[in-house]
Order: sequence, then structure tokens, then C-alpha cells
Amino acid sequence: MAIEFTQSYKLVNQKYDLSFKADVLVIGGGPAGAWAALTAKENGANVILVDKGYCGTSGATAPSGSGVWYIPPEIEKREEAMKSREALGGYLSERKWMKRVLDRTYENMNQLEKWGYPFPVDENGVAHKRSLQGPEYMRLIRRKLNKAKVTILDHSPALELLYDSHGVAGAAGINNQTLQTWSIQASSIVIASGGCAFLSKALGCNVLTGDGYLLASEAGADFSGMEFSNAYAITPKFSSITKTAFYNWASFTYEDGSIIEGAGSQRGRSVIARKLHEGQKVFAQLDKAKNDLDLQKWMRIAQPNFFVQFDRMGINPFEDRFEVTLRLEGTVRGTGGIRIVDETCATSVPGLYAAGDAATRELICGGFTGGGSYNAAWAISSGYWSGEAAAKYAFSFNRNSQDRTLIRKQVIGINEHSSTKNFLDASEVTKMVQSEVTPFDKNLFRTQEKLTPALLRLNHLWDEAKTGLRENHGNIVRVRESAAMLATSRWMYTTALQRKETRGMHKRLDYPALDENQHFRLITSGLDEIKVNRATFLQNT
Repeated sequence: MAIEFTQSYKLVNQKYDLSFKADVLVIGGGPAGAWAALTAKENGANVILVDKGYCGTSGATAPSGSGVWYIPPEIEKREEAMKSREALGGYLSERKWMKRVLDRTYENMNQLEKWGYPFPVDENGVAHKRSLQGPEYMRLIRRKLNKAKVTILDHSPALELLYDSHGVAGAAGINNQTLQTWSIQASSIVIASGGCAFLSKALGCNVLTGDGYLLASEAGADFSGMEFSNAYAITPKFSSITKTAFYNWASFTYEDGSIIEGAGSQRGRSVIARKLHEGQKVFAQLDKAKNDLDLQKWMRIAQPNFFVQFDRMGINPFEDRFEVTLRLEGTVRGTGGIRIVDETCATSVPGLYAAGDAATRELICGGFTGGGSYNAAWAISSGYWSGEAAAKYAFSFNRNSQDRTLIRKQVIGINEHSSTKNFLDASEVTKMVQSEVTPFDKNLFRTQEKLTPALLRLNHLWDEAKTGLRENHGNIVRVRESAAMLATSRWMYTTALQRKETRGMHKRLDYPALDENQHFRLITSGLDEIKVNRATFLQNT
């Protein structure tokens, strides 16, 4: 549940309550941000990490179990691992990046074992490293951050980036608990704030509202793959847990118990969505594992929190049917995000890097993920690379040795508004955005007929928000969250209209086939006027 609080971001003479300096600033305290901070520190940088929640417990990974794309360095196994998802992702992934991620993930998972992560061990004493338990994983990572003397500012969402004559130079925000404003002067910045789930109440996603996207765009960065942003996850109707791997052992039925054909296939979520959209109830049962007690035991070890929801309700999911629904996860399980321009995970803005779900994952997933293992591997790898590069950038262009004057930009929701008494309330903006992005018939089953008027309404809302969305009753974090979700929705739909085909998770009912002539990436940029351009696609090698 989101925490309600009252706060003010009005600065007296542009003075902040707390001011800090760092070589590297990391925005976001999930796996990607943590790996970025640790790696930057290992490279000699002075690092500050800010988290909207409490680093180690907030975000999508912390409360969950997750698979990891961990493949031993054996040619045949890695070839199979790379090939297995290429078609599903519309052939937009790149082998070069997949190989790099497999190598880096393998090394870092082995490092986790050395740090003491309790991987399960089989009867031969071999540790199995293809999954992580979020609570243990993030608890260990937080301990490593503290031991490395990374400065952590918990409950401290970044509200805006700061600039100097050379470009991005830090960030400012507020502490949710003390209500103190803060600023950080930094030579480089890593945005690892996660994706955008539009406050859909998916587990761990209450802090994932696209904030980093908005910060990056305001700095001049662009995006890739924003059409691949309509991920919906199966969840029990009474729960927020969107872990879906075990539904591979499920049968899906109507209320009368008859089988829903196709619901258990790789494209089953579309089938389930259609039934739900028609007003029918959908039920699931993990009956394919009903008679395999060893498998059931393994499932409970692999993802214990998946079963907590059933145990509390007195449901045996292997024996009993339970009603399910689909919950929007947006770009958290999608693949779109901030475009990175080279192997360091740099954005198009000098000194600004992106990692984890904040960055595009097209490079290894193409247009479809569908599971946590690829995203988990990407978080580890991109966090490592961005932290390493941010440290090197900070030392090669050390602004701390220069005369610096930090300035603010006019940004939506903070200091860009009219003097009229009319204003937009953040909660109302959020509701209006959700009404456009949540319905299956708009966001999942896309058509020009549905997308165009939805985008027009969102664009009109943006025009109003530029002058009308501002702090009311001291709720500045909610203001910026609503602006970020609104911006994200416009990037999504503007890009989706440009891809006139069905590829990956992007489904166009009016263009139901994959078009070989559209084998390219779409790069999206801009805030007031959004532009979409084709990107040169690097063929697999």
C-alpha cells in the first residue's frame, strides 16, 4: 500500500536542507542500482545511492523469488539459451549483448555465492544458481553496500536533476519521513529507478512509476522499445503476487469447470484477457503438478511467497481451483526503456547512464520478456557496466575541481505553472492515465481506432498538466509520479501507433502479422512534442 504523507518542496532562496557531493549518484536501490553503486565504489568512486523506499526492501525484486538467466559457459547450452527466445521477441535481440549478459551474470552470481548467498545445494554438493530469493538477495546486497561505505539515502525520492554549464550535475529531492529537501552534486549519474507499472498494485511495484524516465527525458535522453510496454501478469484475483512461472503447470477453466482452450499456451494471457474482457470468470489450478510431490516441494523452495497467498486463504493450488485476473506490469515486465548507446550503458546525455528496468532490454529480449530471469540478469549486468563506466567518467571529467553553479530546469509539476487558481490534482491525473492504459481493449489488443483517441486524451491532459499540475496539500512526490506515468503512457502509445504490425508483446489487431519490412527498433524522444524514428538494427552475430 502506498504511504500517504504531507510534504512541501518549496525552497527558500533555492536552498536545500541537506547538501551532498559525490563522484557518482545512483538513483534507485533495487538490484541494478545496488550493483551500479558497488561497482562504482570498487572503481574508486565516492558513491551516493538514493531510494524512494528503503534500499533492500522496496521494488519488484525485494519481496519476490526470481529466476536468473544463469547459464554455464558451455557453447551448446548458451546457444540454446540465446535461440530459445529470439522468435518470441520478434528477432530484435542481439547475440553480442546476450553473450555479454550471460558472461557477466555468470561471474556476478558466482560472486554472490562467495559473499555468502545461500544457494540451494543438491545431494552432490552442487549449488543451483538459477534463482534468487528477493529478501535474502537484497538483504545481502544492502550489507555489501554498507560495508563498502556507499552512502544510502533511504525514503528519498529524486524529484529533479540538477545541471551545470557542462550538463547533468546532480539531483534534488525530498525525504519522505523527515520532509527535508536534499541536493546532491555529482559528476555522473546512473538511473536505476525501475520501470512503470502505473500503480496497478502488482507486488513491489508501488514505487515503480516511471520516475527515472521523466528525469532522463527532461535531461534530453531518448527511449527504445516503448511499444513493448503492455505486459499483463496472471495473478489470483485476491492477490498482488504476479509471479507467473508456475502457471506452466496450470489448467485454466471457466466457472463451470470446462477447459479454456489455449489459455495454458505461450500466448495464453491473450486468451485469458479476452475471456475477462467478455465478462467471464477465469479459474486456474496447478493440477499438472498434482501428483508430483517432489516438484511441489521444489516449487515451494523456489518461490515460497507464491504459496503464502494460498496458505493464508486455506487454498491448496494443486487441488483447488482459484479465480485469476491479469494485472498490468507495463515496462516492469516489458522491454522498453531509456535507450543506451554503447556497451557502458551510457545514454545519449553525457554523464548519464541507465540500468535495470529503467533501461531498454530489447538488446537481450527483443520485444518480449515474459519472465524475471532475463530482467534479473540484465539488472546485474547493466548495473555492473553502468557503475564501472560512471566511475571512470567521473574521474576523466572531474567537475569537483571546477567552479560549479548548480541550476534547475523548469520541470512539470514543480516550478512550471501559471498563477491561476486552477490546478490538476495528482490523484486525478493518475486515475485518468490508468483509465487509458489499463483496459485490455486499448493497451493489449491494440488498434488505431482505440489508440488514437486515447493518445489524444493523454496529450490534452499533458498540455493541461504543464501549467496546472502542481503541489497541492504538500504532495509533491505524488505530483511527479503522476507526471511520469502520464509521460510514459504518451511515449507508449505514440510508439505503438508507429509500429504497424504485431511483433513481440506488441499486438495490433488491425495489423495482426509480423512484417519483415519493420525489422527495426523505434526510438522515441521528446516531452511536449514526441518524435519516433527508426534505428539501425545490428544483425545477430
